[in-house]
Amino acid sequence: MSARDHDPQGHDHQNHQSHQNDPNHRPHQPHRHGHAAGPGHAPGPGHAPGPGHGHGHGHHDGSDVDWARLAPLLTQQAETQIPLYAEAAAWLASLAPAASVRRVLDFGSGPGVVTVLLAEAFPEAEVVAVDATPELLALARERADARGVGDRVSTLRADLPEDFGALGTADLVWASNSLHHIGDQRAALAAFADVLNPGGLIALAEGGLPCRHLPWNQGIGRPGLEARLDAANADWFGEMRAGLPDTKEEIDDWGALLADAGLTLSGTRSFLCDVPAPLPAAVREQVVAHYARLREGLAERLADDDLAAVDRLLDQADPLSLHQRPDLYLLTARTVHTARKPA
Repeated sequence: MSARDHDPQGHDHQNHQSHQNDPNHRPHQPHRHGHAAGPGHAPGPGHAPGPGHGHGHGHHDGSDVDWARLAPLLTQQAETQIPLYAEAAAWLASLAPAASVRRVLDFGSGPGVVTVLLAEAFPEAEVVAVDATPELLALARERADARGVGDRVSTLRADLPEDFGALGTADLVWASNSLHHIGDQRAALAAFADVLNPGGLIALAEGGLPCRHLPWNQGIGRPGLEARLDAANADWFGEMRAGLPDTKEEIDDWGALLADAGLTLSGTRSFLCDVPAPLPAAVREQVVAHYARLREGLAERLADDDLAAVDRLLDQADPLSLHQRPDLYLLTARTVHTARKPA
């Protein structure tokens, strides 16, 4: 699995509901954020489904996602949510003093948007972008160099769970919208616990709220379109999870799973991304790309009238399209669960 900043669709599976936004959501292989993954890298809450759903690696989710092709969308989604992820990184820095953090693993780094934020939040640390897609790792490398942290950022191509042994140890592990790409999540968390140095912290970004962009009555088709897109995405996400190798049915009680891995819970917080209407051009472009991805991945799951509504939303000539409407906005939330390895 490859790691990503975001899930594909917007990769926001957050909760499996909101992956669509995670910058790192990335393919699973240490997959992203900044999402986009999943139908919006959100089904599962946050993942965007579809052909290629994903991060491009020899994926184990059976979705044959071309993560390299999704790189522009993953980057867009992650950059749109930089304030959210910067706030999350600052919170982590308050839980793990910079002087105590010497090595950070960004599992499912995707194009490296969150990787760089972590390097800025932990100025004494080496930060490793871990992903299964070489093209995404190359983007992470370029971004780190451009932001002046290239001397402390390295990349590691790895496909989890097979390559856990190649990760080395770390004082902080960040895993965003990536764990749900591993069939046995309980075993994966135990492996992450082994990676942590004594006193080390894991930050698991899974869950949150699905992205919202339109009013309930969007003026095209039946009201409530986004709720039905979420439902279709949730079905896709369930099928993706069921098709993973060695998949295990687990309640998504991340606190309990972290505790069962021998870790001590350190707190859970949700971070908001709120970009009101009218949207800046770059954010509008990301929303359009997100819907195009949803259309590609969910077409066969949607009722004919909802598919027609999505087509109108993507039609630049339609005055109520995503390209033109003045009421388009972006609102979502990401939840981060933290736990510490006993010293």
